[in-house]
Amino acid sequence: MDTFMEYYFEGVFSNMDRDCLNERYKRRELVEYFNTVIAGCARGQNHSDNTSCKNFVMSALRYHNNCKKENGDVCRMGKYHNLLYVAMKLAFDWSLQDNEVMAALLDEIYSCEKTFERIFLGAIFGTSAPYFLAGWKSDFMDKEENVHALVFYLDHATNANLEYKENGKSYRFIDVPLESCGHASPVRVVIQMGASEMLMILLRFGARITFDSASTNPLESILDRLNEYNRKYPYELVSCLKLAMRAVPRISLSVNKELFKELELPDDYNYQRKLMLEKYGDILADRLVPSSRCGLKPVELKHLSRCAIRQMLWRNFELPFGIQKLPIPLTLQRYLDLCDD
Repeated sequence: MDTFMEYYFEGVFSNMDRDCLNERYKRRELVEYFNTVIAGCARGQNHSDNTSCKNFVMSALRYHNNCKKENGDVCRMGKYHNLLYVAMKLAFDWSLQDNEVMAALLDEIYSCEKTFERIFLGAIFGTSAPYFLAGWKSDFMDKEENVHALVFYLDHATNANLEYKENGKSYRFIDVPLESCGHASPVRVVIQMGASEMLMILLRFGARITFDSASTNPLESILDRLNEYNRKYPYELVSCLKLAMRAVPRISLSVNKELFKELELPDDYNYQRKLMLEKYGDILADRLVPSSRCGLKPVELKHLSRCAIRQMLWRNFELPFGIQKLPIPLTLQRYLDLCDD
């Protein structure tokens, strides 16, 4: 396999046009070609399919790295970079189980792009939308295969404890911002879309629902959108709200205290309560948000315990499959895994 790949890259691939893999159908043709090569090498060398696929991915990584070194450690993009996505598709097709190799492939993609949007956008929007957002088409057949591929990569990234640093911040694979979506995290994009099924997948794997002074609060944005429907709430938005509330101790609203300055309220005044009652009174009255999850009443101890346990599992890269290792009843495992509330 190694000898064949060396000959292919030096004698065939190097003579192909730089833009030869820009079109999706061209990448798919190359994937089909190497699917045949991997199957043939596995039979001919009496190796497992997994070993042959691993050898191909490692060869592709070596070729990409050598081309980078020859170019001053800068990716040449074009076919040289698209080769990594051919490797990604083959790894998924053959269910490659080598965490070290998959981690190296993900690291190489991040070093060139500083994002994983070509893995996430197809699963979030489907196969066509990424072309209008970022100018490329997904390498997977349909949205369902995109979602399965995303779970495959999430599993490998979690098992390999992958983290990436950007502008002084550290991100897990699942939280790396999407460049074509205003540098928002995948979970923020999914919440904005109201895609509850995709949100469930991301939350189970430990996606962070966070906000700062430069961005809106994802949960608050759901509440604002629900307010616009005059109490005729869309099912998907309500589902997203309920799922998100399972993953955080309680809803924290972004309060601008300057707006209440004229009231001369005491320093320990419960601004959260006032804002929640005034701004989202209808949502509270319709019981979409329990009073214990928005600061009106103390949070349930059971829910706080779930958040604390999930936080510990997240720190140790054990979400979601580490839940099954805990010596607790199945009902509690489902509760920790956000399946029940």
